Amino acid sequence: MPTVSAHVALTLAQHIDAVFGVMGNGNAYFLDAIEKQTGVGFTAVRHEQGAVVAADAHYRASGRIAAATSTYGAGFTNTITALAEAVQAHIPLVLVVGDEPTSGPRPWDVDQIALASGVGARTYTVGRADAAATTVIAIEHALTYRVPVVLAIPYDVAALEAGEVPAAPQPQVPAAPAPKGEYAEGMLDRIAQALRSAERPFLLAGRGAWLAGAGDALGALAEATGALTATSALGRGVFPDQRFDLGVTGGFGAEGAMELVRTADVAVVFGASLNQFTMRFGALFAPGTQVFQVDVAPAATHAHVGGFVRADARLAAEALVARLEGAAGSGWRESVDVAAARAYEPGDETAPDGRLDPRSAARRIAELLPEDRVVVSDGGHFIGWANMYWPVASPDRMMMIGTAFQAIGQGWPSVVGATRARPEATVVLTSGDGGGLMAIADLESAVRSAAGRGMAVIWNDAAYGAEVNLYGLKGLAREPMLIPEVDFAAFAAAVGAEGVVVRTLADLDRLATWTAEDPATRRFLVLDLRISGDVIAPYQQEIIRVNS
Repeated sequence: MPTVSAHVALTLAQHIDAVFGVMGNGNAYFLDAIEKQTGVGFTAVRHEQGAVVAADAHYRASGRIAAATSTYGAGFTNTITALAEAVQAHIPLVLVVGDEPTSGPRPWDVDQIALASGVGARTYTVGRADAAATTVIAIEHALTYRVPVVLAIPYDVAALEAGEVPAAPQPQVPAAPAPKGEYAEGMLDRIAQALRSAERPFLLAGRGAWLAGAGDALGALAEATGALTATSALGRGVFPDQRFDLGVTGGFGAEGAMELVRTADVAVVFGASLNQFTMRFGALFAPGTQVFQVDVAPAATHAHVGGFVRADARLAAEALVARLEGAAGSGWRESVDVAAARAYEPGDETAPDGRLDPRSAARRIAELLPEDRVVVSDGGHFIGWANMYWPVASPDRMMMIGTAFQAIGQGWPSVVGATRARPEATVVLTSGDGGGLMAIADLESAVRSAAGRGMAVIWNDAAYGAEVNLYGLKGLAREPMLIPEVDFAAFAAAVGAEGVVVRTLADLDRLATWTAEDPATRRFLVLDLRISGDVIAPYQQEIIRVNS
């Protein structure tokens, strides 16, 4: 007869196609059922944090919910940082864990419900009679609120026989919120009138616009109004016409592009939270700019917003397009040189200290990367280089896992989840040496999972670069901020990948030949870039100015 763990596995399998995890006492029966009784593929990682990170990356790359799994106690506590990141980034996933027996905690048990609650994740605990129903409720919660949930299986319940698996209902997820009511309709009228009369209209979109499928509607709105466009870092590629797109706003934006944004007289923001980085710490818009926001949040998310509509980005954009039928368009975007405005500093081949200039390296790598790339990013000072210099086709092809919680060390397992979600694409990790070392256990997982479809760029400056920039420059002791220079190429070779130490731009020629090779025969490639820490990314310079 099926066990409680089998009820969870078989019900979960109706809604997911991937499980990532580390096997232990608490989840052994669950994984046995996944392997023997479902068609869901299980991918092993080497650290429990990596299980949650991989499930997180899977959703960001595909929009499909996945599951992570770990044992109880120490296995569960290892997932907490990644769980907090998924909560703050609004990523739905299910973390299936073992838990203390129903008779009470053992010496090695901890209060897992309290720990999960502490980072904002709700726990659902299954029983012998309700395992399937509870699993559906957990999935429904994750999808409705776009958050991770914990699904706990008590140790003394996991192997109990539970009878035939009952038919489980489909999770019920609320429909996208349409603008409704006199206030919303009146505000849409006001936004339409502002756009119709604007001389320099500007549209800004974020990840929420992508999740809403608003790309075509936003493209039509930009066309109707003659607006310039731009995106948040997580929304790159939302607008279909890149000829009039200024790229990323905030510290990742080109200076010329940000100057154009400052001249906008009307700005409408769709599905972007307007955090301090997107807003350049309040300096993105000029004081006289009329700023409107459309979002599913209950209220405006920045003090500069003068008019707010709570609605799905696509539905609101379509409503505005209908209101603007026959509008002449401002002609602003045809009057400016967008390509010149969004250009970045090319950099020199080497910095004054003789090490590689990360700007020129990033620019050269962009020329050589495969067109089908999906970029996954760890956190750290280096995040500016890929976000500035590597274009991507859509928001689901650039994911920054760790930035919502300001965490590093989540890069290598991101490759695992993204590869499982997009097996046809080339997955490219961008990581620093600090984060790369912190997650080094899952270098093996990345190499095993991605094989000839994956590669990594390690920005190796032998330091925790952000800390050097923010605190070393203030005169604080630099020694704790430094890392002995590590040979990541040798690490790569140890787990079956190909590693290349890159000290000059010519050393990047191996990327050109690797890209041309058949993915079926090439190995995972790790580029160990020995870059200068003296070249500070513009977004960090902005933070330094604010902190000063």
